[in-house]
Parts: sequence; C-alpha cells; structure tokens
Amino acid sequence: MNVINENIPIFARIAEGIKDHILMGDVKEGEQLISTTQLSKEYEINIATVNKGINVLVAEGIVFKKRGIGMFVAEGAVDKLITERRKTYKETYIVAALEEAKRLRYSVEDLQKMVAEVYNADENPVK
Repeated sequence: MNVINENIPIFARIAEGIKDHILMGDVKEGEQLISTTQLSKEYEINIATVNKGINVLVAEGIVFKKRGIGMFVAEGAVDKLITERRKTYKETYIVAALEEAKRLRYSVEDLQKMVAEVYNADENPVK
C-alpha cells in the first residue's frame, strides 16, 4: 500500500496499492486477490475501509466479485491501468523533473544521457 501521501484517504491508498500489484504482475488477470479480511488485518485498518477501496476498483472495472468466492482481477485490467496512468504520467512526473533540471541547468543531452543510464541500469547491474 502506498503510504507516502497521507493526504490521500486510506481507501484510495488501498485501491492504488492493489493497482500497483496488478501492474507489477504480482496478481495476474483472472487471479484472485487477497481477501478483504486479510488486507484489513495486514494493514490494521477497518474492513469497511478495505471494502471501500475494493469497490473503487470494481467501479473502474479493474476487479470483479464472484459471490461467495472473492475478488478477481478483470481481463484487460493491465491495459486499462496502463492507459489510465499514462494519461497523468507527464504532469505527475516529467513536468516537475524538468522544471528542476532547468534550475540545475542540465541540457537536453545531459537529461537524455541520464535517462538512458537509469532506464538501462537493470539490464547492466554494477558488480
């Protein structure tokens, strides 16, 4: 669960945390989510708060309920989440980073080199 921004309601953080797990492949489309009871115990929060977060995901078509069985990740959820996040990525991350880069007088070439280094770091780990 993303606990960094405490200005966001807990139920919204629960929903975003589950979305993160889906995007990272921890829970795949068609697979069952951890139960609301387990989430409630794990994060030590009221089950009604967990349910509110899950209901956000149901309303968005990210998960669906199987009555008496549990919650499952919907087919197409990953594509839907990627599309949703790409819409806000530029404003959320790039604009602020470039504003700071300009203050630090980085050139476009410097930024391109840094981005390539960071982006490719996983492919060429330092030993």
